[in-house]
Amino acid sequence: MPQRPRVVHVYKDYWPPVVGGIERSIHWMANALADRYDITVLVNSRARVSRERLEGAIRIVEVAEWGRAFSAPLSPGFPAAMRRLEADLWHFHIPNPTGDVSWLLSRPKGRLVATYHSDVVRQRWAMAAYAPLLRAFLRRCDRIMPTSPRLIDASPFLAPLRDRCEPVPLGMPLEPFARTAETAARVREIKRAHKGMPLLCFVGRLRYYKGLQFAVAALPRLPKVQLLVIGDGPEREPLGRLAAELGVADRVHFLGTLSDEDVVAHLQAADLFVLPSHLPSEAYGLSQIEALACGTPVVCCDLPTGVPWVNQDGVTGRVVPKADPEALAKAVADLLGDQHRRFAMSEAAHRRARAEFDVAVMATRIDAVYRAVLAGG
Repeated sequence: MPQRPRVVHVYKDYWPPVVGGIERSIHWMANALADRYDITVLVNSRARVSRERLEGAIRIVEVAEWGRAFSAPLSPGFPAAMRRLEADLWHFHIPNPTGDVSWLLSRPKGRLVATYHSDVVRQRWAMAAYAPLLRAFLRRCDRIMPTSPRLIDASPFLAPLRDRCEPVPLGMPLEPFARTAETAARVREIKRAHKGMPLLCFVGRLRYYKGLQFAVAALPRLPKVQLLVIGDGPEREPLGRLAAELGVADRVHFLGTLSDEDVVAHLQAADLFVLPSHLPSEAYGLSQIEALACGTPVVCCDLPTGVPWVNQDGVTGRVVPKADPEALAKAVADLLGDQHRRFAMSEAAHRRARAEFDVAVMATRIDAVYRAVLAGG
């Protein structure tokens, strides 16, 4: 039997155990293609020791680090670890300065592709040093895979290289979001607990860029509407104070971290899903896919990222101006007041999730890129 091509994914962390959108996406990509390729994931260890482990068929190589500066691992041994690995194809995930610079220093053998998740957003001042290195790295990529077509025009790093860009949207396993007798029973419980009131749902880490303050600020314009907040994070207390100041604390329910099954039940119980992220740190919004897979229409904000591409305005939900509670409230009120339109959006959400965002669709698209690059295309 011919040897299968060897693929190495490069990022800073992997799920499990690190929970994050990019980490989970790498996990799904690697496992979906493990029957066609020998796959290794090269990441950092979050400790001063290097180690290896297996997660099913996936080999995880974790390189020691001295800590992190502005989210980037400080890992002097990363270039050497890269040189020690044998790969027919390297698959980088951007942004990750540690990985990009290590490749420029080590120049390991093998073809080169990259999934471009987003620009560096928060540490803009550091881009003065990193930008030339990132451009040098991208010029050497055989193929760049932005996570949405929108990123090609939005990113100053991708626009000049559009001829080698091939969008590959992120996907996930959708089976857990199917309607079952068990989830239907739990949905009925959730609706009874909230006395049949209209339900908005948010799922995610409560971070600065998620814009939940605008969802809370929209509630005074939405009588009786309940906001279910699933997840935790540093913005939990400020959001609670804001809800109290606005007199809507009894309608904002901080549910914390729930089981996967309970998250699905809440998404299916909700009338609408809200993703009010107002900064481009929200590069894609995987939680939107979860909502679409549940048939729950989405209200999100118009960001220069993949967020308003995942959720199609007027088809699977609404896209509203960012940081605008009044616009958010109006979109929610309009959809809550039009059951027929919500039902049509729910059906469209189901169709879009399965056509664009199933893990098998993502794997097929990545496999096509791999094969073309390995064949010299």
